[in-house]
Amino acid sequence: MLEKLCPTPDILINNAGITGFENGTAPHDPEHVSLRDWHDVHRTNLDGTFLGCRYALRCMGKRGTGSIINISSRSGLVGIPGAAAYASSKAAIRNHTKTVALYAAQKGWTIRCNSVHPAAILTPLWDAMLGDGPDRDRRMEALVADTPLKRFGTIEEVAALCVMLASDEARYVTGSELSIEGGLLAGSAAQPDPDKSQACQKLQITSHENQNMVESPLRTTGSGKDASRLKGWVPFRL
Repeated sequence: MLEKLCPTPDILINNAGITGFENGTAPHDPEHVSLRDWHDVHRTNLDGTFLGCRYALRCMGKRGTGSIINISSRSGLVGIPGAAAYASSKAAIRNHTKTVALYAAQKGWTIRCNSVHPAAILTPLWDAMLGDGPDRDRRMEALVADTPLKRFGTIEEVAALCVMLASDEARYVTGSELSIEGGLLAGSAAQPDPDKSQACQKLQITSHENQNMVESPLRTTGSGKDASRLKGWVPFRL
């Protein structure tokens, strides 16, 4: 049907997606998620992306040029215990993007395929968790508390990244993954406490008979040569 409606696309963005929580809060952890819910999420997120890429390759391949942009997620880069199906589907989109990019390059086409990985973008997907009650603002603040930029991203910000990928300015970009998540994947935004840092620097490992210590990743009994070898490590006693 798409090939009849739009036989010669220049750009395709695979953006359709669901979390699995649209109709309630059924369990989606890897132990309790139902096979039906698992399939429903993958059918929309992964199968939809596969079909979109296949359509784009068949149509763009006639001219040998184009841009395919697959909307994945930060959840496709890290594990999400409470949303196993969603994370799995988005991780598969990331990998399929690279497969499509390599396939197009092997064919000698200049069809580029890249994935975009948003997180905490304020869309209706969040409504089930945010609700529409008087505490909505408080919930929003709580959900982005661990985001270094301390806010939700906007649809316009994601769209701007897609425009760049679709343009000739990105003609050397393919098989890439671009994150837009307010710094979540950069690491911790927490700052070290100078007083605690100085205290840690003064810690020394001392040896005593039958003193047990746990090191990470090394576990040993701290006495004699072992204690000397581990000098400078901070011990955690059992």
